[in-house]
Amino acid sequence: MALAIGLTLSGTAGAAGVVSPASSGNPTGFRFEIVTADDSGVTRRIADDLYKQLVPIFGGFRTELAQHRRMVYVAIGPVALRNVAARKCDCVVIAAFTSSQVWRSVTEELQPARVLSMTAIYAEPAPVDQLRLIELLYKRPVRVAAIVSSNTGFLKPTLQGIAEIEHYDPSEDINVVLNRIGKTEVLLAMPDRSVYNTENVRNILLSTYRHNQAVIGFSADMVMAGALATTYSTIEQINAQVADVANEFVVTGELAPPQFPRYFSTVINEGVARSLDVAVDDAARNFTRRPPVRRQ
Repeated sequence: MALAIGLTLSGTAGAAGVVSPASSGNPTGFRFEIVTADDSGVTRRIADDLYKQLVPIFGGFRTELAQHRRMVYVAIGPVALRNVAARKCDCVVIAAFTSSQVWRSVTEELQPARVLSMTAIYAEPAPVDQLRLIELLYKRPVRVAAIVSSNTGFLKPTLQGIAEIEHYDPSEDINVVLNRIGKTEVLLAMPDRSVYNTENVRNILLSTYRHNQAVIGFSADMVMAGALATTYSTIEQINAQVADVANEFVVTGELAPPQFPRYFSTVINEGVARSLDVAVDDAARNFTRRPPVRRQ
């Protein structure tokens, strides 16, 4: 069951931030809607927190003024993004909790004019923050590799100059590619379903471990599975950035471009660090960027 939150009329909040329209009185208007594709506990937690962050931004418009403003859809997750992208409307879309790879696959099928009214906060960490984490962990220059496929080739300009890029074709044995990056010290992983699928990821973690190479993962779960470390963004941190983008649009009428997470925390697998002889200090453990406190 899909969940939609945020109406052009004010409403009363129900469980997990679900809003019902009001039909009488003098409601405060706001033109946004949170769109999801499921009703799970995690989705409700995302939607409830996001609703609380967005209402102060949009709630300042009286209903009669809000009616003339473009609807802003906030799409939570890949399925919701695809659903909203398929709508024929003069609307703005902010996608969240979707990887850059999925964002690319959805938007490349749309008309350019439509894509101009869409933006995203990607789910995976910003490469520049991951590189800074590597610097904090090693405290010296290290060779960093990144494996990309045709699905993530668009990230090459972002990685150029900061990592040695190795292309992977799904017809190849992943171990052959891993041998080609055997002289690097760190593998910067990205959420590429061709590279980091269930068939390959175990080989990647075992091979890099045997070669005394660290893997900087793209999620906290990957660190638990054997990667050295990663930056990661919590629900509240992603939602704060969505609110930043929405606020900028409301104030200026300009929609920010798709972007990696701005706010994040860090998780480190201390056992893997000891095995790799990486001396972890508090500078790495406390590497974080918190959102500013937004005045309500």
